[in-house]
Amino acid sequence: MPRRKKRECKGIPRWLISFGDLMSLLLTFFILLFSMGTISLEKFHMVIKGITESLGGRKIIHEERILNTSNLEIEFPEMYMKLKKKRRKLQENLNRLEEMLEKAGIEAEVEKHGSIVRFRLNTDRMFAPGSNTPYKESIPLILEICKRLRETEFPITIEGHTDNTPMRGKTNLELSAERALSILKLFESCRYPDKLLSARGYGEYRPLVPNTTPQNRAKNRRVEFVIDTSG
Repeated sequence: MPRRKKRECKGIPRWLISFGDLMSLLLTFFILLFSMGTISLEKFHMVIKGITESLGGRKIIHEERILNTSNLEIEFPEMYMKLKKKRRKLQENLNRLEEMLEKAGIEAEVEKHGSIVRFRLNTDRMFAPGSNTPYKESIPLILEICKRLRETEFPITIEGHTDNTPMRGKTNLELSAERALSILKLFESCRYPDKLLSARGYGEYRPLVPNTTPQNRAKNRRVEFVIDTSG
């Protein structure tokens, strides 16, 4: 019988293949951990810069320095005091407006939720039923509201709301949006910054109280100035 040729080298043990796969997986796992734990200085700089500028800090972090140093010098010159002063001024103006409107027979109230302030007005003496045009006598009052709020210039969203009484020719949602837009145009005429204004209409879909009585429906017919005082 012919002799079998001797193998020049022995085969790789089977356990070594599994061991190699395990080492490759462990190496991949640690590379992923390292990549996830590495902080991008550029992204960190962008975040710090955005927070600083939004809070009133100076733009003193320069692009050419951020990759060469780990110490970031950030100045906030009287930032918190300025914001606190603006908020205090806003509250004083809202108190004055509330008194002025109540003398004119318009119910008004101020409601706070964190950095959001809602200045709520009843619309029965501001708009005729079904109309999106303010009464002539209410236009000076709206302009006075604009004048007072313009002193602090916080972002404002003007929200229109109605009760659930059906209308002819248009929906309550359309009416509420048109009323909010009418007030926004008056704010623009008194030079409130356009970029800080927006208008929304919610119709009967966000009532303060159930539309079960005439008194409740009257309370739901309102306009709200949603003021963002976060900065």
